[in-house]
Amino acid sequence: MKGVVQSILPRGLYQVSVEGGHEIVAHPVPGPKRNFVRLVVGDKVEIALSPRDTGRGRIVRKLQ
Repeated sequence: MKGVVQSILPRGLYQVSVEGGHEIVAHPVPGPKRNFVRLVVGDKVEIALSPRDTGRGRIVRKLQ
């Protein structure tokens, strides 16, 4: 899923707006798989949703 970072939350979380007007709380992928340095408000990102909770997800990568 693709989305846009709306705000930066405490503890390394981000509030992301995805297609359809939904808001998701997401965190970046930890470790060496991370292919971006820092996210700011307005960045476009690709998200993998949690199968158990659709309101949470993981930021897979930053889009350009």
